Amino acid sequence: MSAVNALASSGYAPLTAMVLASRGIADGEEAEAYLSSDAPLPDPYLMTDMDLAAGRVGLAMSRGEKIAVFGDYDVDGITATCLLTDFLRRQGAKVRSYIPGRLEEGYGLNPMAIRQLWEEGVKLIVTVDCGITAVAEAELCRELGMDLVITDHHECKDTLPNAVAVVDPHRGDGGYPHKNLSGVGVAFKLAAALCGDQSAVFREYTDMVCLGTVADVMPLQGENRAFVSEGLKSLAHTRRPGIAALMRECGCTPDSISASTIGFMLAPRINAAGRMGQIDLAVELFLTDDPARAAEVAKALCELNRQRQAVESEIYRQAIEMLPQGTIPEAIVLADESWHQGVVGIVASRIAEEFACPTFLICLDGDHGKASSRSYGGFNLFASLTALSPLLESYGGHELAAGFTITRENIPEFRRRICAMAGDFYQDDSPRTSLDIDCAVPAELLTIGGIESLDVLEPCGSGCPKPVLMMKNLTVERITMVGGGKHMRLRFRSGRSFFNAIYFSATPESASIHTGDLVDAAFNPQINDFRGERSVQMNILDLRPSCAVPCSPEVGDYRALKRDCLTAEIAQSLLPQRADLAMVWRYLAAGGPEITESPLCLCRKIVRWTGRPMSLGQFLTCLDIFTEVNLIETRRLRGVMSIRLIPCETKANLNSSPTMQQLLQAKER
Repeated sequence: MSAVNALASSGYAPLTAMVLASRGIADGEEAEAYLSSDAPLPDPYLMTDMDLAAGRVGLAMSRGEKIAVFGDYDVDGITATCLLTDFLRRQGAKVRSYIPGRLEEGYGLNPMAIRQLWEEGVKLIVTVDCGITAVAEAELCRELGMDLVITDHHECKDTLPNAVAVVDPHRGDGGYPHKNLSGVGVAFKLAAALCGDQSAVFREYTDMVCLGTVADVMPLQGENRAFVSEGLKSLAHTRRPGIAALMRECGCTPDSISASTIGFMLAPRINAAGRMGQIDLAVELFLTDDPARAAEVAKALCELNRQRQAVESEIYRQAIEMLPQGTIPEAIVLADESWHQGVVGIVASRIAEEFACPTFLICLDGDHGKASSRSYGGFNLFASLTALSPLLESYGGHELAAGFTITRENIPEFRRRICAMAGDFYQDDSPRTSLDIDCAVPAELLTIGGIESLDVLEPCGSGCPKPVLMMKNLTVERITMVGGGKHMRLRFRSGRSFFNAIYFSATPESASIHTGDLVDAAFNPQINDFRGERSVQMNILDLRPSCAVPCSPEVGDYRALKRDCLTAEIAQSLLPQRADLAMVWRYLAAGGPEITESPLCLCRKIVRWTGRPMSLGQFLTCLDIFTEVNLIETRRLRGVMSIRLIPCETKANLNSSPTMQQLLQAKER
């Protein structure tokens, strides 16, 4: 509370002060440092090898040598490629851009591209957003007499490529103050080093740097905060015909541009070019000066995005059908010959979120496969792939997203070992599906003025997320389905206050709510402006049953039970009393022959119904006991549990349950 008071005395509104305090900000000075977007940009030459990189590029320019800017096919790589290409051309350099075909060549430097550039007379290759793992490719460049300058932002392996310069803020011998630059951020730094006037380069290219930084989900702190804050202003008044055309085509108005609109509207359409094998369209979007052509390209990108969505839906359907019935594994590893390499990464991300575990989708081609993977809950993909590298042909990426190639015969062993690694990692005491809440708020603070005060947190994104608030003990007054039955519009009551809310992609069945229920709501606060009338609205992220007695989400003890790692203390905490078993059974029996709901939500409802405390681990233990004595059947799928009661004529002996015996024996040790 002292931090809230200190922040309030520094001029922050009460709601903003509560959010900042919840993020560990103690006073106005710390808040200024956290939110500042106008701090001076660090000197590019603080980055290791930047002097060598700028020197070699400058030499190529003075000699009139042909330079190739070699990039990646996502938004970060595209903007990095276009930024450096455009900058060098304006300096009079002979330069061509090269982004490999995602489907034909795959990610990063490759021998085919290097030889093609050599045949074209290229003397210097400068990579952007790739190259940090290109050890063999660097040697090929040397054999052909071509120089190589690498600029990248991905994690470094133990051995760096033997290039003229390797510029990467993640280098262990680097002293650059901001490690989390995007690929386009590093490319911008090279251009600034070459120019000698960082401010001038920043003004010219901040829109591109902003797009790549947001699209690659870089933390919006430090230098990145300046990139995005100024970049959003530049995008609102962009002078680039392609960006302006794309914004018009997808309905993104200058006054609505934000990090969210980049992430959900602009970036997917730019990414579609690489995913669908037409990367040249995205490059042309940024480099064309012709408004008419820009409009054609923008329209084509939107059409490609629609095609991508259709392909994505089909791959998702197939992947879901391939999942094992029952308990979802600790990590999902699936493979298929028909999948589109450019789209599986999006599907992997969707499945990882839905099933709360790391997901690896492999596109098979003969005896080999190319995989895209997405993390969940802090599982480090790059570290895990490094540990399993003997099973892989190649790999790269970072903690949250990575790719690799693997032989078909190694997939089963990879699946076994990655599931074991994920299982070991998730031996913690909190559920993987937890939602981080900034703070619980009273109804009187949720006003238009209070919500407007939160604008000081913008730009919001990774590292500085939109505020997630919670309000407890809300009564569901009304439920209305909108959007063709896909979304819920809700009305809540808290005392004498009423709040409107929208819950996207949810139904009363999926959210397990009914009119009259008492719930806790987690939400992003927003102001709804409808026909000139402004009102407070909750953008619901999650709902749970309110309960007055403890209902802990702790499952660490339950995981110890499942792994046969019980101690007497753990057994004592899990061993259900007869009253616990009775209250769970009575609730299940009252719910009908089958109940489908998330385990934690169901546990909270039972606790509220009975008024007796119970943890999620204790509840799951009760279900295991009932299952083992044939009272119920359970099935887990898509984050929910289906429980079906089994009719029986004789009384079940709960003590005959193996789980019960295991707990009783461990308790007596």
